[in-house]
Amino acid sequence: MPKRSEEMLTDVWTSLLLVWITCVPYTSMTPIISQSKSLQTGSTALLRGLVEGQRILSRAKRGWVWNQMFVLEEFSGPDPILVGRLHTDLDVGSTPIKYVLAGEGAGTIFAINEITGDIHAMKRLDREEKAEYTLTAQVTNRDTDQPLEPPSEFIIKVQDINDNPPQFVEGPYRASVPEMSQVGTSVTRVTATDADDPVYGNSAKLVYSILEGQPYFSIDPNTAIIKIALHGMDREMREEYLVVIQAKDMGGHMGGLSGTTTVTVTLTDVNDNPPKFSKSLYEFVIPEDLGIGKPGGKVKANDRDIGENAKSTYNIIDGDERDVFEITTDAQTQEGILRLKKPLNFETKKSYTLKVEAANIRFDPNSGAPFKDTATVKIAVEDSDEPPVFSKPTFVLQVDENAPINTVVGTVTARDPDVTGSLVRYFIDRHTDLERQFNVNVDDGKITLAKPLDRETDMWHNITVTATEIRNHSQISRAIVAIRVLDINDNAPEFATEYEAFLCENGKPGQVIQTVSAVDKDDPIQGHYFEYRLIPEMLNNPNFTIKNNGDNSISVLAKHDTFRRQKQEMYFLPIIVTDNGNPPMSSTNTLTIRVCGCSREGIVQSCNVEAYVLPIGLSMGALIAILACIILLLVIVVLFVTLRRHKNKPLIIKDDEDVRENIIRYDDEGGGEEDTEAFDIATLQNPDGINGYLPRKDIKPDLQFMPRQSGGPNGVDVDELKYSVHHLSH
Repeated sequence: MPKRSEEMLTDVWTSLLLVWITCVPYTSMTPIISQSKSLQTGSTALLRGLVEGQRILSRAKRGWVWNQMFVLEEFSGPDPILVGRLHTDLDVGSTPIKYVLAGEGAGTIFAINEITGDIHAMKRLDREEKAEYTLTAQVTNRDTDQPLEPPSEFIIKVQDINDNPPQFVEGPYRASVPEMSQVGTSVTRVTATDADDPVYGNSAKLVYSILEGQPYFSIDPNTAIIKIALHGMDREMREEYLVVIQAKDMGGHMGGLSGTTTVTVTLTDVNDNPPKFSKSLYEFVIPEDLGIGKPGGKVKANDRDIGENAKSTYNIIDGDERDVFEITTDAQTQEGILRLKKPLNFETKKSYTLKVEAANIRFDPNSGAPFKDTATVKIAVEDSDEPPVFSKPTFVLQVDENAPINTVVGTVTARDPDVTGSLVRYFIDRHTDLERQFNVNVDDGKITLAKPLDRETDMWHNITVTATEIRNHSQISRAIVAIRVLDINDNAPEFATEYEAFLCENGKPGQVIQTVSAVDKDDPIQGHYFEYRLIPEMLNNPNFTIKNNGDNSISVLAKHDTFRRQKQEMYFLPIIVTDNGNPPMSSTNTLTIRVCGCSREGIVQSCNVEAYVLPIGLSMGALIAILACIILLLVIVVLFVTLRRHKNKPLIIKDDEDVRENIIRYDDEGGGEEDTEAFDIATLQNPDGINGYLPRKDIKPDLQFMPRQSGGPNGVDVDELKYSVHHLSH
């Protein structure tokens, strides 16, 4: 009976399990806020159970009853918040199971009850930091820690709440829009961001509005585009606006969070204002001696615009028929500056009335606005004491060279332009006439010569003449006087250079020896023409003749071919050169002609007479070498002879037997003239004499040239020497 009861109980549980697997495979069992759905996942496995000690094998469908869980962010309380509960179909109460949690935040952020499977959040969560966590759950045997199921993955999502206000990350903003823009003109666009979840609820749904800046601007609540809301916004009235923009989440409903930013809107200038003169009439007084280009007055037209739109240009449109004035624009101050283009003359015109116009440089021709203004300018010319004025700024005068002193070169004139008309005095600026070659009459301005002029030295003379008022010496004017010196024929022509011609001995008759040209320091208007001729003594010259080349030059020709250097080495040919001046001038110039030895080709090789006697074919270098060898041989011979003679010269006796010393030691008087004639002292100095033979007075003439006996030095007989010494001592 007990066994039967156990079998029936087993069948009942098996039947219930099959019905549950068949009928309720996707039933939601998650107990969190009753909102979340859990997708049942199961697997077929053997049901292991022990019923009263018996093991019954059967297939059972079981799995986790969750897939996704939710937890509310920023939730805080005294106890951990319950996120959800894990449950497996193995948890039937009889099996000792344990729930194990792993993955992101397991054990730190999330904790699980090992027995019940309850999951709690241990910390306060922020969705903006991390929106979801992926974890892994597994069921193990509590006793053996053996896994009963494979691990299963699930997600815990942090559910958003509206805890972040909108923020304008790029703010504050600056924008610009042209003035006078139409209503609805786009100015700029702002952008706010919300860190809340944009797909859950309205926490991140933003609506834009203007808190400050109306009625000038408006904003689209959805696109956040700021637009012009007022017509006729003029920059000249107000240039800058501060607009405060608000962004509110929760679709703008009450309870939403908001953030603000500022937008500084600047109206840019457009050329909508014409220039305007500050007054319609300007009056100036300008001295008549004002320099050319100097400013005489300033006018200004003001423009309320700025930048390029405010720039104007000025023009004289009436009253300046003589083109005396001009007006320019100062780029810095935008003023019109009136300047002189021509000198003023109080005596001619004392006042001017001008009409000046100022016009914008940039303007819209289709706008119909004038963008210009006019004003009247009256100018009064003030009389000034002006310096004298020359009749010409530059005087050009002429004078003949070699003209006599005090010759009048010309006259300069000047006058005082003032009404009073002061007398004028003239002077030469000596810095321009350092040699004082000219004088000027102080009263009438006549310029005369102080020194004779030479055109060949200076063709032009530039001097400066000053004119001074007698009444006011500080009023001085200057004029340049250019004096040209006219040429007269006072220079004779001469050879262009010192010619030296060379004539070959083997030349042919009619050979051109030299081409001769002439120069003349004068400069006739009709040009130079020179006439060449030989002097009268050379008209019948047997050696040379001249030929006119027709270009102010001549050719000198040889008449024969018998020129020889031995006969005459050099010829002189006087030539007369005459110009075509009035009167004609002439000079005699001498051409030097050398006779030279030439090669067959006519190339000059030598022009010296000594060179002619040299052997043909020997160069000058070879001749010098031969001469050097000869001199060297002569030197060697002279040295040899000198050394040989020096070798034969006897040595002077310097011992105690020296005859001269013996003579000096003895102080006895001699025997007079007889002893003196007994011997010659030269014998002692040179026993050999000339060529070894010296006449002796103590030996008879017939015995003078007997052969020398041996035994004495240098052939001197010892007995004879002793005899002489003995005879001398007595």
